This record gives sequence, C-alpha cells and structure tokens, in this order.
Amino acid sequence: MAFLAFEGLDGSGKSTLIKNLGNHLKEAGISFIQTREPGGTDLGEELRQIILKDQTPAPCAKAELLLYEAIRAQHVECKIKPSLDKGNWVVCDRFTASSIAFQAGGRKIAQSEIEWLNDFATSSLAPDLTILLDITYENSQKRMLNNNRDSKDRIENEGESFHKRVRESYVAQAENNDDWLVLDACKSEEDLTSELVSHLLAKGFLK
Repeated sequence: MAFLAFEGLDGSGKSTLIKNLGNHLKEAGISFIQTREPGGTDLGEELRQIILKDQTPAPCAKAELLLYEAIRAQHVECKIKPSLDKGNWVVCDRFTASSIAFQAGGRKIAQSEIEWLNDFATSSLAPDLTILLDITYENSQKRMLNNNRDSKDRIENEGESFHKRVRESYVAQAENNDDWLVLDACKSEEDLTSELVSHLLAKGFLK
C-alpha cells in the first residue's frame, strides 16, 4: 500500500506519468485508485468548476484557498482514506503541496496558515511519496501550446511571475526532503517512468 501525490506546473506531464505508472501497477497485480485535486468526489468536481472557471469576479485568494481545502477534506474522508484502509494504493494528481505552491507561492498567503489548513483538512494524512515533475514556466507554456490546448482555465491564465513563484515553492518544498522525488519533466516519458519505478523499488514500495 502506498499513497503517491504527483505535483508540478501544468504541462509538466503528470497525467502521462500517472497513466504509465498505472499500467505498471496493473501488470504487477497491485490494486490502486487514481484520483485528482481539485476534484476526486462528486462535491469536489462541482467545486472544481467554480474554482477553475475563468469568471469575473473571481474568488478572492482566501476564498479560493478555502474552496480547495473543502474539496480536500471531502476527498480524504470519502475516497482517499477509505481506499488506503482497504489496502489499495492511491495515486493522486495534486495534493497538499499544490496549495502551498499555488496559494503560498503564487498568491502570497502565509505558508503557516496553509499548512494548518492542510493538516486540518486531511486529519494529518500525508503522501508516502510526492513526485515533482520539475519544468520551467517557459517549457510548460510550450508544452500546453504543442498539446493544442484551445483554452486555459483561470489558474493557467495567471501571469508568468505567478507561475514562476509556484515553481520556486515546489523546488523549496522538495529540497532535502526524503519524501519527495524530483524528476526532470523534459526527459522522455519512458525515462521518467523508469526513474519512478526504480525509485519505488529502491524505497521498498515495489518488489
């Protein structure tokens, strides 16, 4: 059993790596669920639409943060924790590190306040491993353009300085943290999958 969270800027390749890991887990006969934030539950998916809709007026920074935390509380209570209790792996696209990166780094809300809210919303549940797909802002934008993204959501439409602060926060969170694995998102998906699987084997998550 393991709880893995995947983090990174939009366009970093999280979805592809999660898919490839899922294929590996299936081949290994490991039971797992794949989920995401914001979202993960019926309530979470409804609130996701509110958060990401490019609308005027947008939620203020504190309201945005509290919406994310409401989604997370429901997600942990109704999906993540029950799955872990059954002995399943949980593979999650974004978790608490995203709130620190986007709301502390990007929105400049005090990190200590976000850490308290994360702890409250999750009842202190933390991933066994957080995988950061590190990519520059410039390369993330090129990726999304090459992927023929017709439109961006409200967060993706934030400016360059916002997303650079988000990346800086991710790198700072990962620094000297044994519970994080930092991967170069510019590598091929085959290399990234191999590096991830090798790390999971080395840490004893896989046999």
